[in-house]
Amino acid sequence: MPSFVNPSECTGCKTCMYICPNDLMLLDPDEGKAFNQEPDACWECFSCVKACPSGAVAVRTYADFAPLGGSCVPATSAGIINWTVSFRNGESKHFRFPVRTTPEDSITPLKGLRESDDLENSLLCTERSLPVPASIPDETSATPGRSRDRQE
Repeated sequence: MPSFVNPSECTGCKTCMYICPNDLMLLDPDEGKAFNQEPDACWECFSCVKACPSGAVAVRTYADFAPLGGSCVPATSAGIINWTVSFRNGESKHFRFPVRTTPEDSITPLKGLRESDDLENSLLCTERSLPVPASIPDETSATPGRSRDRQE
């Protein structure tokens, strides 16, 4: 389900506009409130929901995750995301996850891999040479006792 903005809670800070990976969130120039300009294109990534400082952005959850009338609301604080799943019967479940599992800028994704600026090279950065395809047996080297053209 796509994200939506509760205009009574939106402060017009534009955080959702900057964080949306699909550039769907816009600010209404007359009202000064954010809105999802293309709900059908929403990826439901929850980026805008997690980033909104006023909690104005929400995503309707899927029925298999939180049945009709339920909700899933994230809240971020000091490197932690707290998810609250509320069910329509009033029961709530709370989940806590770290925002990161490694220190920022500590990962070097290409460490130990070769670097190349040659755009004509067909090797991937993890390959040292092109893989050699397995040979295809010809008709003369068929397995003894088995015919290539089976007739019954």
